[in-house]
Amino acid sequence: MTDPLANLEIDVCSFDIPRLVTVYPDRAGLRWWTKAWFNNKEEGEASVEINRQTAVGFIRDEIAKDAMLEKYYPKQMEACRHAIEQTREQLMKQLNIT
Repeated sequence: MTDPLANLEIDVCSFDIPRLVTVYPDRAGLRWWTKAWFNNKEEGEASVEINRQTAVGFIRDEIAKDAMLEKYYPKQMEACRHAIEQTREQLMKQLNIT
């Protein structure tokens, strides 16, 4: 199936949901955590403990932001994908594309 939006000049980034993820150690540097924020919410999600190797991989850009979010915040990422798909469907309806 061909994507009906492929030839349109639409700024898809404007339909994206902002996502931020960070990693940080405890004061002793023994335990590592990740924390995420979705849709520019101030409070963010609960922190999740991760291993040091994962934290270092993320810091070195060996692990992508969305890969971290998928692994540690899967429900929130599913909600993001669903919201983006709904936006896409609404856009297609507005353009009378079926």
